[in-house]
Amino acid sequence: MKKFADLTEREMLALAISNEEDDSRIYHGFAEALAEQFPASAAIFTNMAREEEGHHDRLLELYRKTFGDYLPLVRRQDVSGFIKRKPLWLMRPLGLNAVRQYAAQMEVEAAQFYRKAADTTHDASLRTLLLGLAEEEERHEALAEELTEQHLTPDALAAETETQRRTFLLQYVQPGLVGLMDGSVSTLAPLFAAAFATHQPFATFLVGLAASVGAGISMGFAEALSDDGALTGRGSPWIRGTVCGLMTTLGGLGHTLPYLIPDFTIATTLAVIVVVIELALISWIRHRFMDTPWLQATFQIAVGGTLVFLAGILIGSA
Repeated sequence: MKKFADLTEREMLALAISNEEDDSRIYHGFAEALAEQFPASAAIFTNMAREEEGHHDRLLELYRKTFGDYLPLVRRQDVSGFIKRKPLWLMRPLGLNAVRQYAAQMEVEAAQFYRKAADTTHDASLRTLLLGLAEEEERHEALAEELTEQHLTPDALAAETETQRRTFLLQYVQPGLVGLMDGSVSTLAPLFAAAFATHQPFATFLVGLAASVGAGISMGFAEALSDDGALTGRGSPWIRGTVCGLMTTLGGLGHTLPYLIPDFTIATTLAVIVVVIELALISWIRHRFMDTPWLQATFQIAVGGTLVFLAGILIGSA
């Protein structure tokens, strides 16, 4: 690996050519990945890719005039301290905000590279081109705004905003809600059965902890293995599984933790209050994010939770 400061002018120019080619392919990758869900934003990245291709062609033309046809293989990974690109464009589905931030950072880094390269060269024509490219990279933010105004009409922006909202619901809210509901409701029966059967807070806590962790592991794997997200747009199965598993465990731990209190009556009273808060929170999430009518969401969760709660008490008191 070679240091950036040790590159010759020929190697510096070859690196710039390689970098522009890579950046254009990244933008084309963004455009392809976003085309189905965000067609207006995809058009913006297609235009930005063409800009990078124009930079590549101008650099290559100057290289051939100065050094001939042979282009040494100098890539960013061969140069110590040079720009590193995380492979965001390979991920599916892509988050629109993440892509836009990534692209903005690309332009900033490219402009800095061209200015540093211009400082190291003694060739006037090369320095002029590099400084010009630096200015163009810095102007790309303005270009992106112009392209946004051109392609992102109010209707297109509204459609993409709705798509983002739906994607967020499918990837995070829905598996999180499923986990929270399962963890909050399914652990009620074993927890309160153990509580009223033993009247021992710490033993009850251990039962609740085991039920919560076990349910979290089970739900996490069930969610991850249920759908790979390729066709449904629900995103990475392991992210969904992790979200679902953690929320399941959290839902069970909420009314389990009060049993760390040595006094059985106080612990049980506090656990019941936590259960009421959990059920109200689940109802609000269903109403807020899943468009479920408030009364319907409250009734469904309250009835289901109450039945499981009473079942645990009856079994534990038998």
